[in-house]
Parts: sequence; structure tokens; C-alpha cells
Amino acid sequence: MSAAKDIKLDFDREGRIGLDEAIFCEGKTAEQIAEILFQAQSKDHRFLLTRLSQDKQQQVLRLGNFEIDYDPTSQTGFSPDSNKLISQNQVSVICAGTSDIPVAREAARTLQYYGHQATEISDVGVAGLWRLLDRLDDIRASKVIIVVAGMDAALPTVLGGLVAQPLIGVPTSVGYGVAQGGVAALHAMLVSCSPGITVTNIDNGYGGACAALRILRTAHS
Repeated sequence: MSAAKDIKLDFDREGRIGLDEAIFCEGKTAEQIAEILFQAQSKDHRFLLTRLSQDKQQQVLRLGNFEIDYDPTSQTGFSPDSNKLISQNQVSVICAGTSDIPVAREAARTLQYYGHQATEISDVGVAGLWRLLDRLDDIRASKVIIVVAGMDAALPTVLGGLVAQPLIGVPTSVGYGVAQGGVAALHAMLVSCSPGITVTNIDNGYGGACAALRILRTAHS
């Protein structure tokens, strides 16, 4: 069976909800991803790839004449001409530790795809609270804040008590033992005593960015 028979892209999604269909590459073959890119090319449509490993990216490039702006840290790729700049620093993407950076970068790269250059701040976890307080003015300058944290995931709760902006918590699978692959971080964010925090699934930087984009779009409408 050809890869084309497996695939039916939703090219009209952006017109309905303001967000393209992202291509989740984990579990897809290189041939299936290449077919998706061929279909996007045929309609002169931009594309956003998530969870695309470096090895699979190289396999895809051997299957067609594709241009992919690829970032190995976040494992994201998109069409190079897709990201006309709309805003800078309207969204802050903050992560508690450097181990959380891949998920935070997925959020920042998704925002970049849609033309929003985020302020990226890393390694400001609450175990060294002074690091967060040093960046508080920069964070408060943003309209939306995405907070990425694993382990005990206390950072969204602390920030939720310091800033007024919409705050999106993204738990990560960073940790060991009772961290349970991010379950502890997810539960910590869900039971936060800071009211009004939105929480995504574990390691879902893409989802955090999409939530921020919906907020920005509503604020501008």
C-alpha cells in the first residue's frame, strides 16, 4: 500500500481555528512524512513537524527535495518561509531547569512558526528563587507566559502568585522515582493553589504554544 493512501491532510484547519494541522512524526515512517510534505508542496502549503528525530529527518530529506528548518533540541521542523514575524516578546517561555529545555523549545519553535518570537528563559527553578526574581521584570513584560517544569513542578504556582498574565503550565517527564515520568509534575500543576493556571499534557510544549496563540488571537480580535 502506498503512503498516499494512508494520509488525508486537513488543509482547511487554519481557516476554521487559526492553527494548521501539525504533523506528529513519532510513529510515522519516513515515507509517510515525505508523502505529507509532497502533498503540502503540491498545495503550496506550509508545514510544522513535531517529534521528528534527527535520524528520521535525514531519511526524509533523502526521499525528496524538501527544505526543512530543523531544530534538533526540540525535534521540530517547519517550512523555512512560514514564519513572517508578527510579534516579539509577547510570550515568555520559561523552564525550571536545563533538562526541561527540549519541551520549552518545542513551545518556542511552534510560536516561531506562527510568527511570534518568544522570550526564552531557562534554569529559573524555585530551588534558587533569586534566579527567577532576577528575571521577573522581563517575564511581566509578556502578555502570555508558558511555564515548563518537571520534578515537583512548583514553578507555575510560584509565578502564578507573582504575575497577572495568563499562565500555561507544561509538566515534563524530567525526574525519577516517584516523579513517575511527569505524573507528579502534572498533578502538582493541577492542584496548584494559584488560581487560573491552564495545564497541558506531559511534555506537550506544542499544546502550550497553541493555548498561548489562542489567547493572543482573542486579545487582538
